Amino acid sequence: MPPDPTQNHLLAALPAAEYERLAPHLELVEMPLGLVLSESGGRMQHVYFPTTSIVSLLYVLEDGASAEIAVVGNEGILGISLFMGGDTTPSRAVVRSAGQGYRLKAQLLQQEFGRAGPVMRLLLRYTQALITQMTQTAVCNRHHSVEQQLCRALLLSLDRLSGSSLTMTQELIANMLGVRREGVTEAAGKLQRAGLIRYSRGHIDVLDRAGLEREVCECYGVVKAEFERLLSDVPRGDPFLALVRPAGPPMCAGAQTSASGGGSLKN
Repeated sequence: MPPDPTQNHLLAALPAAEYERLAPHLELVEMPLGLVLSESGGRMQHVYFPTTSIVSLLYVLEDGASAEIAVVGNEGILGISLFMGGDTTPSRAVVRSAGQGYRLKAQLLQQEFGRAGPVMRLLLRYTQALITQMTQTAVCNRHHSVEQQLCRALLLSLDRLSGSSLTMTQELIANMLGVRREGVTEAAGKLQRAGLIRYSRGHIDVLDRAGLEREVCECYGVVKAEFERLLSDVPRGDPFLALVRPAGPPMCAGAQTSASGGGSLKN
C-alpha cells in the first residue's frame, strides 16, 4: 500500500485539528536494517513514527554486550525522552526490521505536547504502555528460558508487521536477548523441530503462530494486554481517515496518499 502517516497507530488516533497541524511537517524516511537512530546519551533531533519498520531499544554495557529492553513499531513513537523532559536516554535505538517511518522535528512535537491537549494525553498513555514492556522484558530476561524469550521476540515482531516472514540473524537475536549465539542456535532449532518456524540464512518464517503463543511465557500476554487497555480507543484504518481527512493533495513530503485517505492497517 502507498506510504501514509496514519499507518502509525498514534498518528491515526489524533483528532483532525492536531493531525492537520503536524501532518505538513512529517517526513517520510527509509529505515534500513541496522540503522542507528540514536545513541546512548545523545539528544535526538527528531522523533520517529515507524509504519512498516521496527526499532529495537538496546541497553549497551561498557564491554559492548547488549540486551533489548523494548521494541517500537507501528503502534508507537521513538523519542519519548524529548517530551518527558529528560532530553536523553541511556539506550541505543537500532532498526531491527527494515521498512519506513515518518520523522518529526523534536521541537514541533514538544510544542504540541505543551498544549496539554489530546497529543499529550495520547503520548502519556503510550509511554505507560512502553514502561510496562520494559519492565516485563527485564523480568523475562531474568526468569525465562531463551526459547521462551525468542518466542516473545517473534510474536512482538509479528504484531507490528503484516506478514509472517522476519529477517533476523543469529547475531541480531543474540544482541536483542543478551545471550550467546549458541543459545540462539539451540532455541531456534527447538522451535524449528517443533514445526513452529523455519529458519535459514537469517530469515525466519513463522509457520504456526498459535504454537508460538502456546510456548511463550506470560510476559508477552501481559505486555499485549496493557497496550490494548491503554490504547483500546486508538482508531485504525480507512473509517478514521474518511472522517477526519478531506480529499486533497498529499500533506507529507514523499507520502502518496489517496483521496480516500490511504490503506487500512494490519496487525
